[in-house]
Amino acid sequence: MRSNKDRPQGGAVPIALKMTGITKRFGALVASDQVSLELGEGEILSLFGENGAGKTTLMNILFGHYTADAGNIEVFSKPLVGGNTKAALDAGIGMVHQHFALGENLTVLENICLGNEPLWSLRFGGVRLADKARQIAQRCGFEVDLDRPVHTLSIGEKQRVEIVKALYRDAKILVLDEPTAVLTPQEAEGLFEVLRHLSTEGLAVIFISHKLKEIMAVSDRICVLRHGRVVLEVTRAEADPDEIAKAMVGQELKPAVRTRLEPGSTLLSLEAVAKKVDQGALGLQEASFTLREREILGITGVSGNGQQELGDILNGITKPDSGHIDWSALNTAGGDGDQLRRDGVARIPADRHAEGVISGMTVWENVISHSLGKFSKNGLLSFDSAQEHSQQLCTSYDVRYDSLHAEVQQLSGGNIQKLILARELSDQPRVIIAVQPTRGLDVGAVDAVHRRLLEMREKGAGVLLITEDLDELFALSDQIAVIYKGKLSPFYSAERLTLKNIGRMMSGFEIATPA
Repeated sequence: MRSNKDRPQGGAVPIALKMTGITKRFGALVASDQVSLELGEGEILSLFGENGAGKTTLMNILFGHYTADAGNIEVFSKPLVGGNTKAALDAGIGMVHQHFALGENLTVLENICLGNEPLWSLRFGGVRLADKARQIAQRCGFEVDLDRPVHTLSIGEKQRVEIVKALYRDAKILVLDEPTAVLTPQEAEGLFEVLRHLSTEGLAVIFISHKLKEIMAVSDRICVLRHGRVVLEVTRAEADPDEIAKAMVGQELKPAVRTRLEPGSTLLSLEAVAKKVDQGALGLQEASFTLREREILGITGVSGNGQQELGDILNGITKPDSGHIDWSALNTAGGDGDQLRRDGVARIPADRHAEGVISGMTVWENVISHSLGKFSKNGLLSFDSAQEHSQQLCTSYDVRYDSLHAEVQQLSGGNIQKLILARELSDQPRVIIAVQPTRGLDVGAVDAVHRRLLEMREKGAGVLLITEDLDELFALSDQIAVIYKGKLSPFYSAERLTLKNIGRMMSGFEIATPA
């Protein structure tokens, strides 16, 4: 079946999905504002937009999690009942979320059949089910032992299991939400190949991503949302990356540029630092490196290879089992997170919601949560000075909110991240531990985070950047290392590495020292 990229003028390919005038309000907030879009059979449509632009809301309406306040949806020319996930599944809509919903202790086949077949079917009809699953996997170019436990698979393999699971249910429209967030470059390209192949068979795909390069690589058509409205819709052939970025944020974006600086004195050094973890996880194996002033060290790797353990150790959340950490340049012996923060270490955690803010507290309370002593006297808090300070920082860091007294969980992901930056960087820290600082953020918020980190570097701070975003890695890092199965590679100059080098190292292959 021909895809929309081959559609002649006048449109010969059937329409798989038609959303017309979709509107959804949450109180005074209009999350979707008269959104209309079409998706043809065999077409890959990318949704692109800022955090809070309405992408997730629109897909939640399509998948039945929300009911639209206005508008209608047709799937293959038939009306779709709103607010009913079963109706969406029965209509042929499948969705693969960013965070996989797989039973780690179950086999591949059990996961594929879970929720798709009766509980007794694997016992009495296992051969038939396995044949069907195997045929679908082969369509995806996925050769895997169906009896293999899911916890033994790579991240990329787990993602393909999710896709096979959706196609097992005869999905004709597949929604992928940030599908490359935890993939190596090779795995991401492998996913694109799978999507291109499936689209030639007639599968319609909605691809949600914050990465401009990805949507340019995989899309047939690109739809940009801003403030709940469609502001740009172009084919890939017509697409201009600068125009797309400008449409998304409403203004022209000039990415922050890392200038060459001469590193200063040592701020932090690790020698053979190791951490064991339970239940067969990888842990951290004898990591050694030195961080200096005016330097950004970038560490990357596939999720789950020891990055979390390294970040937790340096943030004072846990202690290493062996090895030595020298904080003496900061006139501290280390300790817990509060002590490190007082001694000049800033922390940007990987999970901004669970670790970066306290969701039940207000915006201003979160801003001053690490500096209560500055606004207290004799145990009494000066609310006026605390709130004035919070407002000044939020203005300086462009944190957008309805009220300082609103609960912080009401902010978008990008604004929560900017709030964390405002709180952590306002006292001019000497060391910054930044773990996945822009995960899930749009290009505008990413640019804001990058500019702040580079600004801190220019002021003399040393930054340890732990990220799975390779564009970010190369944009910010002076030197780069890869962590694989808990083992940290040597650091190489960023200018002497390529994406291919990094991808191979993330997959466990050693590379010759770059020229």
